[in-house]
Amino acid sequence: MTQASSAIPVVPLYISILYKIMKANGTHEGCIEQIQRLFATQVYAAGGPKFDGSGRVRVDDLEMRPEVQAAVAKIWPEVTTETLPSLTDIAGYRSEFLKLFGFGMAGVDYDAEAEPHVAMP
Repeated sequence: MTQASSAIPVVPLYISILYKIMKANGTHEGCIEQIQRLFATQVYAAGGPKFDGSGRVRVDDLEMRPEVQAAVAKIWPEVTTETLPSLTDIAGYRSEFLKLFGFGMAGVDYDAEAEPHVAMP
């Protein structure tokens, strides 16, 4: 997830559905895991990177598997405000979104007083 993708209409819904499906089948990757796979299987792979028909290196292969996309397509029309928590991983999406901005981290007291104006030497 990126900050930009969260602002595109319906992308948060798609990602929430995708998280649920990919976590269930054990193929979900966070940003760090996806970057690691990019380097391990593409950048530093023995045979060099693999390019798609347009000359791009892709790491969305797990997401774009036909069975994953079919599962997304099946769930999508069933999602309503009431079914959102059970049909998607909206909680996982929200957690990752908050982390983009430094929030939702364990062990941080977000209610603690903080001095926003500190002189720098």
